[in-house]
Amino acid sequence: MDFNSQERIGLFIDGANLYAAARSLGFDIDYKRLREEFADKGRLIRALYYTALVEDQEYSPIRPLVDWLDYNGYTLVTKPTKEFTDSMGRRKVKGDMDIEIAVDMMIMAEALDHIVLFSGDGDFRRVVEAVQHRGVRVSVVSTLRSQPPMIADELRRQADSFIELQELEPLIAREPKWRNERPRAVREPMDGEYDEYEDDGDGDGGEMVDEVSHSA
Repeated sequence: MDFNSQERIGLFIDGANLYAAARSLGFDIDYKRLREEFADKGRLIRALYYTALVEDQEYSPIRPLVDWLDYNGYTLVTKPTKEFTDSMGRRKVKGDMDIEIAVDMMIMAEALDHIVLFSGDGDFRRVVEAVQHRGVRVSVVSTLRSQPPMIADELRRQADSFIELQELEPLIAREPKWRNERPRAVREPMDGEYDEYEDDGDGDGGEMVDEVSHSA
């Protein structure tokens, strides 16, 4: 990874997209290790984590993670999901955070030298180009090694550098429970939290789907 120790770094994490990419590679993210890894590479100005939350749930499996991140050096950006029924009668839950990520990248560009975008969504190509015109370098973290690849080709070509997520695994992966001797401060999303995501092939990790029959 090409970093300068004097660079002002900002991390922009598309939570659902990163989770889907890591899961496709067979590991979970340790967000404490992730933050420390990039803080060691320069002057970490801000680490932002973006996720949509389902409202009106008695318990949200992702809530413990969100709460932990909020108290441990991350800036949380959230919004409620939107529900609709498709033509097949399935209830779908959409939680697209692209606009929030793009706006924050533009706002913070003047205060940063290097943006690290954790997403493979090709919709970010234009905003990456825009912040590059402001003199900001952009690295994109995603994977080519999943089937299908999570990184959109146009985004990988636009970025100043592409960081293969699988190569970061030894540095940021959560250790298996049987190897982890220290108590964990955060629980990652439970199995099933993103099981309902369908990959629509555009590199953004898909959309969460809930059959109506499952919601009785």
